[in-house]
Amino acid sequence: MLTFNEGGLLEIMHRPDILTIKDGIDEHLGWAHIAIGVGTREKVLEITEMIREEGYQVIGEPRVTGDGFFESVILDPEGNRVEITL
Repeated sequence: MLTFNEGGLLEIMHRPDILTIKDGIDEHLGWAHIAIGVGTREKVLEITEMIREEGYQVIGEPRVTGDGFFESVILDPEGNRVEITL
């Protein structure tokens, strides 16, 4: 994780097991996802519901992850993962 003085955060993740994952929602080689910080837990919940109501697929319900982030995960129209996080 890289944290910037201006408030941004960059996570770089390595997944050596990506070719063996078969969870129904395929992972892809290349970049895994983009995360958008929305500031508060309430905003994560609000935006997740708004996205769901617009017909997009929520593949990760709002939760606290193993690394301590509160987030949800949706698929964009092209099937890319997008994390909505603090």
